[in-house]
Amino acid sequence: MATFIRNKKVSFDYEILEKFDAGIELFGFEVKSIKSNHGNIEGSHITVRGGEAFLLNANIPPYQTANTPKDYNPERNRRLLLTKKELSELSGLEEKKGLTIVPISMYNKGKKIKIEIAVVRGKKKFDKRESIKKKDTERDLRREIKSRL
Repeated sequence: MATFIRNKKVSFDYEILEKFDAGIELFGFEVKSIKSNHGNIEGSHITVRGGEAFLLNANIPPYQTANTPKDYNPERNRRLLLTKKELSELSGLEEKKGLTIVPISMYNKGKKIKIEIAVVRGKKKFDKRESIKKKDTERDLRREIKSRL
């Protein structure tokens, strides 16, 4: 299982409450582009409308610009493939105040491209400072242990 695109800011900006895996509807040239690690999911989010989930504001450029349709939009809305149970759970969580659904990463599972999404709550400034301190102390501990061995 290889991870193609990762949203690195999610764990810093948000507190992850729950994770889901979903399929994603893509064109063939978008699949090739993702497999060659092109694309950006930072700043994108998921919304549930009419019993379907959509990925909004994800930028997936075409694999070869000469061979793509002229009306192709790299930031188009892409439908996510989820079960009815997951969709109802996500729509209930999305309606709660202060919760957002964001993509974490795109990866392959067999021959399929999957997207890992999470229900998140925004962190306050002091929470971000705590996470920075925690990372620093863990890094210092690893260095100390490594130097002693």
